[in-house]
Amino acid sequence: MPRTKKHIRHIKNERLETIKPDYRGNKVVNGRFANGDELYEPDFRNVLKWRLSKNPQAKEKKADTYVPPVQPGCDFMQAPDDMIVWLGHASFFIRLQGLTFLIDPVFYDLPLIKRRVGLPCSPDDLRPVDFLLLSHGHRDHLDKESVRTVFKNNPDLKALVPLRAGEILRGISPHLPYQEAGWYQRFDLVPGSVEVYYLPASHWHRRGLNDMNSVLWGSFLLKTPELNLYFAGDTAMGNHFDEIQELFGPMDVCIMPVGAYKPAFMMSKSHVNPHEAVRAYNLLQGGTLIPMHYGTFDLSDEPAGEPVRILEQLAAAGVLQGLQLPAIGQPLLLHELY
Repeated sequence: MPRTKKHIRHIKNERLETIKPDYRGNKVVNGRFANGDELYEPDFRNVLKWRLSKNPQAKEKKADTYVPPVQPGCDFMQAPDDMIVWLGHASFFIRLQGLTFLIDPVFYDLPLIKRRVGLPCSPDDLRPVDFLLLSHGHRDHLDKESVRTVFKNNPDLKALVPLRAGEILRGISPHLPYQEAGWYQRFDLVPGSVEVYYLPASHWHRRGLNDMNSVLWGSFLLKTPELNLYFAGDTAMGNHFDEIQELFGPMDVCIMPVGAYKPAFMMSKSHVNPHEAVRAYNLLQGGTLIPMHYGTFDLSDEPAGEPVRILEQLAAAGVLQGLQLPAIGQPLLLHELY
């Protein structure tokens, strides 16, 4: 049987600055983004294997009633301070030098998966927001109703998104302005001394039946002359952490995913576990570590509170410095973190 010929090209937003020397752009093979240089498509036979196998921690998971605490209220929206506020899962509000950013907002239940813990206030109270940052297209990071809500309440909103995510946004809110970037590119919509870069992650994309890896995935760096603030997105371990540190220096604040890592045979090429998240944070020469991607939705086999317990153990052992475990809705003032 003849092999299908591979059509390979490299793409980026040619209008944007590329920070990595001699980087040609993201590799695309037959219309699908590679995970760095290699194609990666999850083996969905593993999903069947997962559903048919017994969770060895099933009893422990059932008994684990952990949910993240919530600090009610959205007064932080009007406060003048530079800050980071976790809104559950991978959703964050960030104020930096007078600009406001909302990252991966998911305010509601997911298809077939209910939210386990609420928001600190109504989504309608999250205003003003200047920029919407979307790390990738999975539905627990790019949620249609949440995007519509944010844009409805913030008509001057601009979106900063990965390559080819614009088509998804046009189907959600056709009038929402956006800019796409590839890895190692700097968005040029952000005014003043705040720079926003789109950087690598080791992950994949799928929202429907026929769109495997048709949209890029990645991470964000928010940079000022005084601060490197890194949001890792969804990622497995990879050499991109070393590359990011080599390009930009130590990360003062690392927002790292720590949940949805069991069973490892299905999750290890998509998500870091807490030990790997700390290893990546150390590779980044991180200052403060703020965990995310845990406690809000039940996506995997580990007990809900296990990621937090592991992080606390690593901190107590001296392996992890600078751990912050904020409540949902609790502002972390940046001048107190670095």
